[in-house]
Amino acid sequence: MTVNELELNGFTQRTYRADRWRHWLWLMTLSADAVTVAVVVAISSLSYHHVAHRSLGSGDVTLQLALILATIFVFINAVRGRYQLSNYISPKGQIASALSVWNLTMVAFVTLLFMAKIADQFSRGAILASYLAAVPAIAVTRACLSRSIAIATKTGRMTSERVFLIGREKDVMSFVARHQPWNVGFAIVDVAFLRSDDSQRINDPEAALASDLASAVATCRSKQPDSVFIALPWSDQDTIQACIDAFMNLPVSIHLTPEKIMDRFDRPHIVQAGSLSTLRLNRPPLTGIERALKRGFDFFAALVILVFTGPMLLLVAAAIRLDSPGPILFRQRRYGFNQQAFRIFKFRTMTTTDDGSVIVQAKHNDPRVTRIGRILRRYNIDELPQLLNVLSGQMSLVGPRPHAVAHDQEFERKIALYARRHNVKPGITGWAQVNGLRGETDTDDKMAKRVAYDHWYIDNWSFWLDLAILLRTVLTKKAFLNAR
Repeated sequence: MTVNELELNGFTQRTYRADRWRHWLWLMTLSADAVTVAVVVAISSLSYHHVAHRSLGSGDVTLQLALILATIFVFINAVRGRYQLSNYISPKGQIASALSVWNLTMVAFVTLLFMAKIADQFSRGAILASYLAAVPAIAVTRACLSRSIAIATKTGRMTSERVFLIGREKDVMSFVARHQPWNVGFAIVDVAFLRSDDSQRINDPEAALASDLASAVATCRSKQPDSVFIALPWSDQDTIQACIDAFMNLPVSIHLTPEKIMDRFDRPHIVQAGSLSTLRLNRPPLTGIERALKRGFDFFAALVILVFTGPMLLLVAAAIRLDSPGPILFRQRRYGFNQQAFRIFKFRTMTTTDDGSVIVQAKHNDPRVTRIGRILRRYNIDELPQLLNVLSGQMSLVGPRPHAVAHDQEFERKIALYARRHNVKPGITGWAQVNGLRGETDTDDKMAKRVAYDHWYIDNWSFWLDLAILLRTVLTKKAFLNAR
């Protein structure tokens, strides 16, 4: 049975027409990058010289600067395999990848200037202006290009691979329904179904399978696909082996379609250690290098903030002591990384210091809040002592907000994968908080939304995301969390 008979949204009708585009895609994307960098660098250099020196500078030097930077940028992208259709199907990660290459380009360019001893030929101001101006230009170009290609693949106007499907009908249709391959640039050229319930299959299964595979191979050879997808349960090893043996004689790549369990994970990956290969479904949120980078930034940033805010913190401590009886600092057990308990530090803002199995959250106009406490909570100054937790390594500047142990245990019973929040260190501020999810969590729905944002942060962590969250925290009124 063919794909046309399956009526898979008619995407195979455009297969050959769409296929022509992919052979030119590398040239289109490469040219877009080269032109963007060259034009922006040239304009930036000319503009800098006009503003700084009231002249346009040397045209030859400007042209050299533009061509060198464009060439290095394109070369690094090409070496990293970025000019492949599969990299443009989803806009996710495109801007970060492009800006990472642009940073490498500038490092390579500066190294080239030093090694070739030609630094005097180029203006440092022009180079800096070019670097800064190219950042938004590259981001916009890559985003637009990625968006356009993603739309083209979903509408069947462009394909990354031409795929031949084989398997039992229920397995093939389940794979197609779950993943809709055309949405990621795959064009299904044909389908071969393995018989599972006819008399020949029952009486002589090996002969039936051999007959099915011989017919499928002949059809596949005539269609000339790039890949063969075997849609069978991984437990059906004998049939899978027979399919592999049959299609190994064709110049195609062979894939096993994913089991349903893999749909839960964004980036399953084959990991090899010597002769051992495993399918890694998930990994720790941060690598060792990323943890070291985050820890180093947290330590030095927290230290600087404490030094500059020290006098204010002493005044706040004195005001708390004079305002009401009780300790200056409020300490409470909370869960940190890997659900290890620690004592969080805050300025005391209430007449009570609950830290037991039952903790009542602070509410709007809560009578337990002291006079000075209302001011501290209004401007989130009460959170600043948590910088001590950051210095000690118990917390990070950015991460999921920690809650009282009693509340954690309650929410863990009610919300699926709630404890996954503890896969990274808790933070003073976080992704949920800068998106408006802060304050009292008096309903399970509010907490579930906050947890969803925390999970997104864990799955998409980057150093630049932390910086963006910190910037939004500083610029947003009442950005620090008031949840306790």
